[in-house]
Amino acid sequence: MATIQTKGLTYRYGIGTPFEKTAVDHVDLEIESGSFVGIIGHTGSGKSTLIQHLNGLLKPTEGSILLDGKDIWAEKAQMRQVRFRVGLVFQYPEYQIFEETVAKDIAFGPRNMGLAEEEVQARVKETAAIVGLSDDILEQSPFLLSGGQKRRVAIAGVMAMRPEVLILDEPTAGLDPRGREEILEEIKAYRRQTGATILLVSHSMEDVARHAQQILVMNAGKVFCYGTVENVFRRSQELQAIGLAVPQITRVCNALRAKGIPLTEDIFTVEQAKEQLIAWYRKKGEQ
Repeated sequence: MATIQTKGLTYRYGIGTPFEKTAVDHVDLEIESGSFVGIIGHTGSGKSTLIQHLNGLLKPTEGSILLDGKDIWAEKAQMRQVRFRVGLVFQYPEYQIFEETVAKDIAFGPRNMGLAEEEVQARVKETAAIVGLSDDILEQSPFLLSGGQKRRVAIAGVMAMRPEVLILDEPTAGLDPRGREEILEEIKAYRRQTGATILLVSHSMEDVARHAQQILVMNAGKVFCYGTVENVFRRSQELQAIGLAVPQITRVCNALRAKGIPLTEDIFTVEQAKEQLIAWYRKKGEQ
């Protein structure tokens, strides 16, 4: 069942001015409940504008956004609840930290939901554990933490509201490889524990290939393609034509296949390449 749908979703900036531009152009989309969707596209493709519509931060110029079948703009008074159900983590979310302790920052969202203090504190501890923040950090000032820890605090603050849909815009931007992988694993842990739907905007083809189930490709404000990781990355030439690329390991394996090594065309992660190369070497050794 689709948890989020868009029907003819269109958004224009600067209407009636010389700078008028269509950022999202008649997008029809269905996001299945509990899925993990990677969203990719070059700068200016409409990715960020699209996701800001999904929890009502932007109102469509045309079309509609449905959450569990109901138009989120049908009753303006319900928008507050929509934003609790659809959580959005902006790029560089650590810049949104403002409380004097980590615990208070994580608790801000749940308190705004009107939850009992006991429930608020339970959620603070639960989400802090999911993102790898120890109990002794909770009473520290978030401004004294490392960049990666600050980002965990900000992400935990959204997770603490337990949104049914968690949208993250480049959550690993600027982090080292280890920090990137830890953040992505923590997002997956949240999904396992809550069953939430995850939408991950990323410029990293490798991250999307390894963690997402489906990929949405945006181009010039439109949906270029939307499908499984395998089906999307098989269209490597088309992706390159719009300024994108398949994962680096896929390009390496394509080159190896051109030299006669019998690798399949559906390799998108290092782990997949490793398995096939080991199998090929073993078979070659036996022969």
